[in-house]
Amino acid sequence: MRAKSWSFALVLTLAIGVSGYALWAYGGGVQRVPVHPEMIKVFNEHRVLITLHAVGASLALLLGPFQFLDGWRKRSPKAHRILGYLYLGPGVVVGGVAGLLLAPRAFGGMVSHLGFGLLACLWLLTAWLALVAAKGRRYADHRRWMVRNYALTFAAVTLRIYLPLAMTAGLPFEAVYPTIAWCCWVPNLIAVEWFGLRKTDPRGTEA
Repeated sequence: MRAKSWSFALVLTLAIGVSGYALWAYGGGVQRVPVHPEMIKVFNEHRVLITLHAVGASLALLLGPFQFLDGWRKRSPKAHRILGYLYLGPGVVVGGVAGLLLAPRAFGGMVSHLGFGLLACLWLLTAWLALVAAKGRRYADHRRWMVRNYALTFAAVTLRIYLPLAMTAGLPFEAVYPTIAWCCWVPNLIAVEWFGLRKTDPRGTEA
């Protein structure tokens, strides 16, 4: 129980920090942080899409941790469903569609385009599969797809961990950014599959 509490606190703290940063830096339609000149150009040309992506992803990032609180979910299934729809709709769908449209414009060329594009596609796909499983009352499958989905949501956090580390290490931004476009989410999925989902009981029945 203590390990779960610490995990929840850590994930929520990182989610609050990154979502707050994203909303401040991009959510108001104003570029507030220094970035590569090519990225500023894309921002100026696609302010609405970037704002929608920042707001949607931040909402999903903030709501996600609460959906995995077993006690709260069992005590308040209606609230769990309401937050779930907010997470999936205004959160993942808005953020994911905007991210998919922005992927071909991402800095770093084709490698970045493919990395962020596949991330957006899998983010939307796992959200759909989670919803279908819930509608079919396959709650164990629903939970597994939601774990995978939030691992992809958490790419917003891991990206902002890897970038400062790369800059501190003296790696050139132009060279490292395309790699981070993949590293921000692929290890997340591997981690939840290997350390989380493979150890869970597939026979869950909770709502």
